[in-house]
Amino acid sequence: MSARAAVSLTTGLEDPERVTVALLVAVGAAESGRSTLMFLTKEAVRLATTGVAVGTACDGCPTLPRLLERYVVAGGTFLVCPICFNARALDPTTLVVGATIGGTVQLWDWIGAEPVTTFSY
Repeated sequence: MSARAAVSLTTGLEDPERVTVALLVAVGAAESGRSTLMFLTKEAVRLATTGVAVGTACDGCPTLPRLLERYVVAGGTFLVCPICFNARALDPTTLVVGATIGGTVQLWDWIGAEPVTTFSY
């Protein structure tokens, strides 16, 4: 089994349940001790900016802020697609803790030669 996990997320708050599921998977990986990276693209890049990931997707779901907090506390990081981020004219000074701008080269650098468990949402 891989000691690392990569979760790719393309969806933002237009589908909060999908965001919740992706975060739950990422939180589970990070809290179980895996080095975990979420690669945010398309509308998901907005989630890496302060004040965007708010609310609760469904009855019984944890809140998005709580999931983000748990993820970062467990050591999870976000890699935010620069093309998607810049296309939306977002401000890099608003990135949340644990988020960096980086594209496919940085993703492949993080993946490296060792096995990585992957999920895509």
